[in-house]
Amino acid sequence: MSTEPILTVNFFLTNSGNEPVRNWLKDMERDDKKVIGEDIMLVQFRWPLGMPLVRKMEADLWEVRSKLSNGNIARTFFTVHDGIMALLHGFIKKSQKTPQKEIDLARTRKDQWFDGI
Repeated sequence: MSTEPILTVNFFLTNSGNEPVRNWLKDMERDDKKVIGEDIMLVQFRWPLGMPLVRKMEADLWEVRSKLSNGNIARTFFTVHDGIMALLHGFIKKSQKTPQKEIDLARTRKDQWFDGI
C-alpha cells in the first residue's frame, strides 16, 4: 500500500452538528469497528476500487461492503470529490437487497454535502 493516501476521509456533518457515521461506529463492537475502519482505509489508499469491496450505487455514490466477525454485513455509503471521501451513512444489512430508505438517506446527505462545498 502507498504511504500517502489518495483520499482524505471526512465524516458527513449534519446541520445540527452530528456526524452520523462516526456515531454509528461508536456504538459498534471493537472488532466490527476495526473491520470497517480497515475497509475504509483500503479505499482511502487504493482508490478507485471496485467489487467485491466497493460497489457503485449511482452517480457519485458508492458503498464499502464490510463482512463483520459475527456474520453480519455492514455498508458504509460515501461520495468522492476533489480528493475527499465523505462518509455519508452506515448501516447493518439485514436483507439481500439494500433497502431503498438507506439509499435515499445516503443520497440526501450526498446532495447536502455537495451543496456545502
